[in-house]
Amino acid sequence: MSLAVLKSRALAGMEAPEVTVEVHLGRGLPSFTIVGLADTEVKEARERVRAAIQNARFEFPASRITVNLAPADLPKESGRFDLPIALGILAASGQIDGKRLAEHEFAGELSLTGELRPIRGALAMCLAARGDSRSFVLPAESAAEAALVGAAAILPAKSLLEVCAHLNGQQPLLPFAGAPAAAQASYPDLSEVKGQAQAKRALEVAAAGGHSLLMIGPPGTGKSMLAARFAGLLPPMDDEEALETAALHSLNGGFRLAHWKQRPYQAPHHTASSAALVGGGSNPRPGEISLAHHGVLFLDELPEFERRVLEALREPLESGHIRVARAAHRVDYPAQFQLVAAMNPCPCGHLGEARCRCTPDQVARYRGKLSGPLLDRIDMTIEVPALAEGELQGKAAGESSAAVQARVTAARQAQRMRQGKPNSRLATKEIDKLCAPDDAGAQLLKQAIARLNLSARAYHRVLKVARTVADLAASKRLSSAHIAEAIHYRRAAGADF
Repeated sequence: MSLAVLKSRALAGMEAPEVTVEVHLGRGLPSFTIVGLADTEVKEARERVRAAIQNARFEFPASRITVNLAPADLPKESGRFDLPIALGILAASGQIDGKRLAEHEFAGELSLTGELRPIRGALAMCLAARGDSRSFVLPAESAAEAALVGAAAILPAKSLLEVCAHLNGQQPLLPFAGAPAAAQASYPDLSEVKGQAQAKRALEVAAAGGHSLLMIGPPGTGKSMLAARFAGLLPPMDDEEALETAALHSLNGGFRLAHWKQRPYQAPHHTASSAALVGGGSNPRPGEISLAHHGVLFLDELPEFERRVLEALREPLESGHIRVARAAHRVDYPAQFQLVAAMNPCPCGHLGEARCRCTPDQVARYRGKLSGPLLDRIDMTIEVPALAEGELQGKAAGESSAAVQARVTAARQAQRMRQGKPNSRLATKEIDKLCAPDDAGAQLLKQAIARLNLSARAYHRVLKVARTVADLAASKRLSSAHIAEAIHYRRAAGADF
């Protein structure tokens, strides 16, 4: 036959829409044309496919070859269409049997020798295809990642010849039968941090309720060490969370099986651009906030980030997702991350000490890099002071991450049973219903509103943090002690923000 039709997948944000690859061999001078809104990487498939077919000892037809990637208005990028294009040419020229093409979907980049190279987004494509009855033919190096989607039938192949032998019924491809190794998630342990009992308590509260946290203190007090151990305090990931996180990392080509079911920990440098943080590019990809989905985003030296970069965090902190809009692309990415940030109290970091030479104006400008609306969205702020001499010279002591994680997991379970989500995601009506304090707590909260000039958002965040403190204490009612601890985390450690 002179026409072959195959199925593949494109990538559009978290979605992987189906693409129909149509290959037609017509009369006329030999040519090779690819249409269907293909970018440069896809158009370069002409040379890769030609060389791969010839080096696999097939005949490249001397015909007018037209490849259509439908739908025509969907952007196509990367080399994942090499394999279906090559198979379409071979089927249309009668060199392989095309009767079984409809039973499969194909994706894979071809080398000039005909070997199949791994592709980006294999997991996301199989997530989208798991409801179909077709098998997915993928490069062998991408099969283990795609097989994490339990309902998908994955056929790994190492070369174009293996796929052709399978379609001709000569040597069937065997379904991928492996399973992800149940590796124990490995995080740095909280017991390695000396002192800082108050900061460790704040980490526990933040982890239990999904709250954002800002740590303020001089250099060398352990802020970065505490942040690096925060992911180990979060509850273990369930299968759905792990699949969402792995799919996002797969879109960037950064997923590793060794990281399966480990909470992501993203710590971008303060020179990161807005597009790097929230996502973007000519073909939009997820940014750091989406790669930290169901995990931790740590921003060290917070005021050193560009102001417009930090302002881009405001919407995702509230909504839990980010929409990246470009002239020809609009994609949505989930971004339910926990923000942990750290900063110095002044430019030199030693405010209040004899060695500090920062003027009040310099301190004001330094703190002014953080806008009020952004700080209003941070649930908790704590001071991380310098260690006393005895703590510094003594051995690290304290609870392990496993002990704290057990309490955090119990608190999260209580929240899931009560409202189906962490306390940080409570809506206004849910706050009124679930976070009502007792009389003493209500009176304390009234005084805090007057003295701290709390906004409506800050007021609701105090109640949500107090609800988390109560959950850690297994208390159904918010008492004045719970409200007092939540207010303490709202006072910005005495800083005049």
